[in-house]
Amino acid sequence: MTKLRLAIVGAGPAGIYAADILLKVERSFEVSIDLFEHLPAPYGLVRYGVAPDHPRIKGVIGALREVLDRGDIRLFGNVRFGEHITLDDLKRHYNAVIFATGAVRDAELAIPGIDAAGSFGAADFVSWFDGHPDVPRSWTLDSASVGVVGNGNVALDIARILAKHAVDLLPTEVPDNVYDVLASSPVTDVHVFGRRGPAQVKFTPLELRELGELRDVDMVVYDEDFDYDEASKAAVASNKQVKVIDRVLQEWRTRPGANGSAGSASRRLHLHFWARPVEVRTDAHGRVAALVYERTRPDGSGSVVGTGELREVPMGQLYRAVGYFGSPLPGVPFDDRHGVIPNHEGQVLRADSNERMPGVYATGWIKRGPVGLIGHTKSDAMETIQHLVNDQGSWWQPEDPSEDAIPALLAARGVAWTDLEGWHRLDAHEIELGAPQGRARVKVVPRDEMVRISRD
Repeated sequence: MTKLRLAIVGAGPAGIYAADILLKVERSFEVSIDLFEHLPAPYGLVRYGVAPDHPRIKGVIGALREVLDRGDIRLFGNVRFGEHITLDDLKRHYNAVIFATGAVRDAELAIPGIDAAGSFGAADFVSWFDGHPDVPRSWTLDSASVGVVGNGNVALDIARILAKHAVDLLPTEVPDNVYDVLASSPVTDVHVFGRRGPAQVKFTPLELRELGELRDVDMVVYDEDFDYDEASKAAVASNKQVKVIDRVLQEWRTRPGANGSAGSASRRLHLHFWARPVEVRTDAHGRVAALVYERTRPDGSGSVVGTGELREVPMGQLYRAVGYFGSPLPGVPFDDRHGVIPNHEGQVLRADSNERMPGVYATGWIKRGPVGLIGHTKSDAMETIQHLVNDQGSWWQPEDPSEDAIPALLAARGVAWTDLEGWHRLDAHEIELGAPQGRARVKVVPRDEMVRISRD
């Protein structure tokens, strides 16, 4: 029987779901799958892109772990594609490769002053508070007033972490260095800006409700933002998710602190709708001093137009959460405009001719862009896997498809890779660190320490 040796680059949800689907789908050949991950631990953005106080979302890790723990997928962690292993290497040892590398860079926000000191991208901040091993362990919070641009779940995650009292994060897996910074934070006011209205937001009801449950934090919304047009009224009436979001926001309008009135909490989280950022103003030292935004209004077709009215909110830091963007991979076509690998339903296309690139596939955010929730990744992977199965005649014919070839290759190149057993050791170690404090775990942050524990 024919055997497919498949490499998957990226061990986040997209890569693991693709492996699981292939192993379960009806096919006429045997399968052997190796997962390559540039971090020492698996699970991608579920481990390093979801706020530590989201245990329900992190429950996805349980399902992903079940897939890996079956024992029919090998994991090679701490292996960088393009450095430790190349596309030519994969062609020598596999029949095909699926790239599932996600999107971890920040999309641009092209306004004057956005590069000022104190202006940050969401990806950097999220990676820091999630204990990503490849970002600095320090972060400076030195302003009472901060801003967040964006109306998606990432924007709300950032706003919640900034507004929340650090002690309320202690039951979670927040890294110790992150807790120390947040515990000494001077932040009292967090302003969130979205260019559309309350009925057009991109965050989910769950994310919004969690904001309203923050201890000692007033939720500040403004009556002027709720003069709905007919399209907004129709969205509230016809869409269950929008209806729930509207219900939550309407309740906040009755709370102390609404419209900027005096509340009882020591911190405030302001939601500014119909607000299009136009400029970051700086002080004499080139640091963020304020955000200038233009009030917008609906244009009747689902978008917005400017009103010409400019407003200014003083702040000392600004975080932009306007979307993530993919990163190019050595030897693999890349669409610089959209931040994805060019593809047709997961079949990678050559950059110069738009023809299929045999043996090369993509799934997840690097395939379709950073849209949709984790659950969407399953259907996305199914599409890619179906093409992979049907393309059997165009697979690569590797020189050495033996399963011993890859460990030998990595060892010869001096790569200190981690495997599934190593992840189990690291996982158990982090849980053990958190147990005396009643915490879910305490993350090990330095890469070299992660590798040392994993390789024991």
